[in-house]
Amino acid sequence: MNNAVTIDINCDLGEGNSLQDSDNDALLMPFLSSCNIACGGHAGNLDTIDQAIKNALQHQLKIGAHPGYPDQDSFGRDSLGLSANAIIESLRQQMDLFIGVLNKNNTTLNHIKLHGALYNDVEYDRGLADVIADYFVVDFPGAHIFGLAQGQFQSVCESKNLNFIAEGFMDRRYQTNGTLLSRSETGAVISEEKQCIQQALALARSQPVVSSTGALISPEVETICLHGDNENALSVVRQLHVEFANYDITVG
Repeated sequence: MNNAVTIDINCDLGEGNSLQDSDNDALLMPFLSSCNIACGGHAGNLDTIDQAIKNALQHQLKIGAHPGYPDQDSFGRDSLGLSANAIIESLRQQMDLFIGVLNKNNTTLNHIKLHGALYNDVEYDRGLADVIADYFVVDFPGAHIFGLAQGQFQSVCESKNLNFIAEGFMDRRYQTNGTLLSRSETGAVISEEKQCIQQALALARSQPVVSSTGALISPEVETICLHGDNENALSVVRQLHVEFANYDITVG
């Protein structure tokens, strides 16, 4: 038996448009420890944010904001070419909306995780990474910042004394350099249950994972993401708990 491990499992939620979507998300919550709730930029609205927070509180999850590019047509997965100031203004609007709903529900923000193209852009654009990290320093100095393990954004955030939480992905394929393979590439999304679980186990146990080229890489992670829109998300996360128990891994 390996030494006991505790790992955070997070999921991007609140990305539908109806309360029924929120109720479907809630089916995942017993198997999670954190959730990242869309803030109306790439997805979500006032009602879905409120219901997602209520459901998260019922399941005692750590609640995070999941802001992205303000583009619901493309689900925030396209870089918009906005100026840094315009991006910060959009983030501020999304976070103001989210914090207002948190306050309404008498709870607080645990973390912030950028979404989609914006999550990826801070890995390639150092200037943008600096501007967003500076915004977090001023407005959310106590929040945890979820982001790509061993990436540029981690380095930037840690240089500004933000509490960065290194994230891995059970349902996304990595490139050899540790960044995520673009969703436009074949095989970028891992939906097959066994493969998701194998990758989650490897990440949780600090073991190598197979990159898109077949090379082994070793992200050092503190939290592992399952995307809520993964077609097999519920079956994956249920079975993951069974497999974790076999290796003395606890979700928390």
